[in-house]
Amino acid sequence: MKYRTEKDLLGEKLIPEEALYGIHTARAQENFPVSGYRQEPVFIKAFGYVKKACILTNMELGYLGGDFCGYILQAVDELIDSQLDEHIIVDALQGGAGTSTNMNVNEVIANRALELAGRKKGEYDLIHPLKHINLHQSTNDVFPTSMKVAALILLNDAETAVTELQAELQKKEHEFAHILKTGRTELQDAVPVTMGRVFSAFAEAVSRDRWRIFKSRERIRVINLGGTMIGTGISAPRDYIFLATETLRDLTGFNLSRGENLIDSTQNHDPFVEVSGIMKAHAVTIRKMANDLRLLSAGPHSGYGEIQLEPLQAGSSIMPGKVNPVIPEMLEQCAVKIFANDQIVTETASRGELELNAFLPLLNMAFLESLRLIINMDTLLVDKCLSTIKVNEEQCDRHVRAGFGALVGLLPRFGYDTVQEIASRAAQSHRPPSEIIKEMGLMDETEINQFLSPHNFSQLGYEPPAVKGDSGYADNS
Repeated sequence: MKYRTEKDLLGEKLIPEEALYGIHTARAQENFPVSGYRQEPVFIKAFGYVKKACILTNMELGYLGGDFCGYILQAVDELIDSQLDEHIIVDALQGGAGTSTNMNVNEVIANRALELAGRKKGEYDLIHPLKHINLHQSTNDVFPTSMKVAALILLNDAETAVTELQAELQKKEHEFAHILKTGRTELQDAVPVTMGRVFSAFAEAVSRDRWRIFKSRERIRVINLGGTMIGTGISAPRDYIFLATETLRDLTGFNLSRGENLIDSTQNHDPFVEVSGIMKAHAVTIRKMANDLRLLSAGPHSGYGEIQLEPLQAGSSIMPGKVNPVIPEMLEQCAVKIFANDQIVTETASRGELELNAFLPLLNMAFLESLRLIINMDTLLVDKCLSTIKVNEEQCDRHVRAGFGALVGLLPRFGYDTVQEIASRAAQSHRPPSEIIKEMGLMDETEINQFLSPHNFSQLGYEPPAVKGDSGYADNS
């Protein structure tokens, strides 16, 4: 293998001749061989947008010029188009507040531009990673700005995924509206509810998450680009500071805004904590829903067995015919990971000291992973679980008729003492309450079926009689 020699303040180092990275990246590789985690592709894309905005701003204002600018822009476009991801090699967990990633990007853009210009990599007299690619920038403004651009890209996809999930749940709400099932509290039988109402509650919770995610974009659109080292804009021209954000806004199409107080925007990252909390709230919704689906499908012969999930894979290496609820199980694990990531975001955001937060690499990693998990898990929940879910109507009806929960609906008509007697006789004789009701001459089969209609248990309360005691309503109700 052939090598080229590059220099930095620590001395010289041999770099593989064909490598697009340079000496700063090579040292970071040696310093941080810790996790094997690479930067999210969307973060690399976002970094490309930020670099392009800075380069275009410097070109427009006359701070950067020459024929080589075209090659730089071509290299940056390749980074944005994910053609250079394999060259961003620094471990995502790194010291230095993200400087190693920034330098990795700077070196790759510079060397790719040199390659396009027909020059050798490392000939930085023409195109330099710092003098040209990083002109008027600091890691401390381009790294967090890239974090927010990446988050905005993923938030668009997350909103789409959550919207499609809500639509599928609403579809199931209507599809299952005619099926009455036993409701349960504390895992014990309670009053009946339609399966449609069960899914309506899921849909309503997701609709709140959808709104929160939509509004969360407002929380992270404020950026500190131009603030350079600590937010004072030192080493950056005033006209550059004002124009850079506008250029980035035009490039991305996002409603980005330069922070009014760049010192605050550089050192405080509470907006990420707020949005992470919103993601955690959605993960709570998903975990609860996933657990409910597991419970309702449990058995199926010796458990609730009220819904049937699509069999996606064999459930056991030893039990023939066993099928497990693998998608809900996966969803619960994703939710737990998002809970953990939220704690990481909280810890890292709170650990900033004075004018800088050195722990943004970990915050960024956890934050973007949660967004990616939300997009993927919501999509899989729709495609591999909800769209093919089936309801065992016979099992639902059997549970309703065998249980005592429906008796609560008879209180307004027969009163507490009579209903208690029905329940007591049914329990002692181990017979369904409906048999006791007929035996006591209170209702016939037709009346019982009318009483156990989904419509009857979908109303909000009951309509009281005009005069107390009319229509059979008991005074002791």
